[in-house]
Amino acid sequence: MQRFRSMRSSQKFATVHASVCNHFNQDRVLYSRDNFKLNRAAALAEWRDLDAA
Repeated sequence: MQRFRSMRSSQKFATVHASVCNHFNQDRVLYSRDNFKLNRAAALAEWRDLDAA
């Protein structure tokens, strides 16, 4: 909490960060490079669709 001026702003950041991290976080060791790149591209495309709405 060093860089946040209030507990409320740190909570807002943590909430958004958790949802974004969960959306993009994939265990790299479980996928081949091609599958990882496909999954990453799909996640990014979905994120862009959500951002545009």
